[in-house]
Amino acid sequence: MYTVPGLVLSRMLRSFSVSCATRSMDYSHVIVGGGVVGLAIAAELSKVKSNSVVLLEKNDMIGAETSSRNSEVIHAGIYYPSDSLKTKLCIEGKKIIYNELDPLKTGVSWRKCGKWVVSQTGYEDSIVEQFYRKCKDLNVDVMLLTSEQAKRIEPSVLVKKSVLNSPTSGIIDSHSLMEYLSGVIQSNDGEVITGSEVVDLQYKEGQGYVVAANDRFGDEASIIELRTENLINAAGLYADRICNMLLPNERHMKQYYARGNYFKLSRGGFPPVHRLIYPVPPKNVNSLGTHLTIDLDNQVRFGPDLEYVKSPTDYSPNPANIPAAYEAISTYYPYISLQNLEVSYSGIRPKLGGPGDKTFRDFYIKEEDGFPGFVNLLGIESPGLTASIAIGRYVKRIYHD
Repeated sequence: MYTVPGLVLSRMLRSFSVSCATRSMDYSHVIVGGGVVGLAIAAELSKVKSNSVVLLEKNDMIGAETSSRNSEVIHAGIYYPSDSLKTKLCIEGKKIIYNELDPLKTGVSWRKCGKWVVSQTGYEDSIVEQFYRKCKDLNVDVMLLTSEQAKRIEPSVLVKKSVLNSPTSGIIDSHSLMEYLSGVIQSNDGEVITGSEVVDLQYKEGQGYVVAANDRFGDEASIIELRTENLINAAGLYADRICNMLLPNERHMKQYYARGNYFKLSRGGFPPVHRLIYPVPPKNVNSLGTHLTIDLDNQVRFGPDLEYVKSPTDYSPNPANIPAAYEAISTYYPYISLQNLEVSYSGIRPKLGGPGDKTFRDFYIKEEDGFPGFVNLLGIESPGLTASIAIGRYVKRIYHD
């Protein structure tokens, strides 16, 4: 995975050297959280010449959490309710990637490899039909394939019933996207400060917000205070902790930590697959199922699965989940044995619903009542990477429409 260049970039982005004294600065917008969504919001707001924008990231490098521990899939907009933010911003974000982020001009690496959602039973076939009709209503490019057609195209993939073919799905190097967004912020005189953890927020009516951050750089540390008219909470896994610094107790929010384990093949020599392969999502489960993805080097990996953990830092991959992953994968890729799978890495996504909650939870993006200029983002999980720039523009419209 991409690590060292991102660390170098983050250090270069620091806007000042800290000292032991408390420092105070004024900005029009402070963004908390340096994942891909926070970076996209900062990039969009920095394009407004009258804005002065700073982003605070508690880690020593940008995108160290959910943004760099995911499937790196460009989603087409298939799964979620048609009127949801997840669907609308996913479709918009996908178009932005393909139409505006020319790899040669921006350095953002992506490939429109396509995706199949495969059905193996009569019930799954009916779900694929529902997806197809919804996509047609949304003008999302999809087509149906029979099992015979699928076998001619991808002979390594087992399809007993049908396939929903999504040619506009793809893969993206999330780190190259974050580097690009960081560059946009810099070119527009915005600032990104890593190693700066927000420890207190205060709202003073008519005066805006005071953001206190514990800033680390090398062996030195200090408290910095940033005064701002507008505050954006894009803190990902920690977004509930950040907003609860401001919101009254009766409005406190909670996120749950859903760890997804990823798996790889223990050796090579397996039949190739040329696109993303997804099962029909399990019934009444807030997951898309353990799927097959390929990266930009055509390496195959599987995942994520879903298990709730208590800590947002519990990234230890769980080898006990290999048998369940094997059962899921072998339904569409039957060439492997249990011994061929090993755990690779894991990621954690923030969910607004906990274990046992089967209700659909949309992105939470809103300006909080009673806190003018405070835009709060929670539950930004999949398809957050695909939707990131669209989310940035959505937040920008809250301020500048």
